[in-house]
Amino acid sequence: MKRQAIYYGRNHDGYPEKLRTLSDSPSGLYVEGSLPDPSAKSVAVVGARRCTSYGRKQAAYFARILASRGVQVISGLAAGIDAAAHEGALEGGGKTYAVLGCGTDICYPKDNYRLYRQIREEGGLISEYRPGTPPLAFHFPQRNRIISGLADLVLVVEAGQKSGALITADCALEQGKTVFAVPGRLCDPASAGCNGLIAQGAGLALSPEMILEELGVPAVGGKQKAEMILQSFPESFRKVRDCLSEGEKSLEELSASLGMEVPELAGILMALELNGIVEEDSAGYSLTE
Repeated sequence: MKRQAIYYGRNHDGYPEKLRTLSDSPSGLYVEGSLPDPSAKSVAVVGARRCTSYGRKQAAYFARILASRGVQVISGLAAGIDAAAHEGALEGGGKTYAVLGCGTDICYPKDNYRLYRQIREEGGLISEYRPGTPPLAFHFPQRNRIISGLADLVLVVEAGQKSGALITADCALEQGKTVFAVPGRLCDPASAGCNGLIAQGAGLALSPEMILEELGVPAVGGKQKAEMILQSFPESFRKVRDCLSEGEKSLEELSASLGMEVPELAGILMALELNGIVEEDSAGYSLTE
């Protein structure tokens, strides 16, 4: 049975109020799944298609924590930061919405087909273009006003000086929305756009908790936060955490206790460290307070 997108014209009761007030609001939206809940907070997480592993990890991390606190994550299903944000939101057990530059019946890029199907079930696919409309280049900067328009806040995770994500940030500012950016290394061209936004007055996103505070959403900390993060990781991550709960251990001691190869264990420890669950000093690894 062929899927049918629901059409919401500008005069339809279900048309998003956040878009209705825009000077360039779309005449209508085609939706597969659902539209964002207007009673819940929404954050647009955007960035470069050609991102670094740092950018990808940060996008997934921010989206995962935000989604776990009931914040809806909106992005564009593009490769790179967009895909990582959608994946992080789904891992966090939340809702995520993709605003497409083509018809909702077309997955672009094709590599994101599994993600495309998950978003349709756990959120929604949204487009101002009729089903069957191909992904033409000029559609993507045009759809960015919808991404920012549906959000309460826009978070740029990683963007070069000419990244399309900066168009979304500009749209957000024109719409009176708050823009935050994740900082990067000064010498890294992939972070030049984010660092530039911060220099121009964008919010400095050092943690998801800063975004939650801006939205007025109560954050969680300590053990509760760690448990929420660990729920989205494989069982092996929890085994490492449990082993460290007995006390500080070196990499070799952990490997012997858990029966894990050092390369696998090192990767798990790095992920736990990036998420603030584990810390390293000269003596080895331990749980953060």
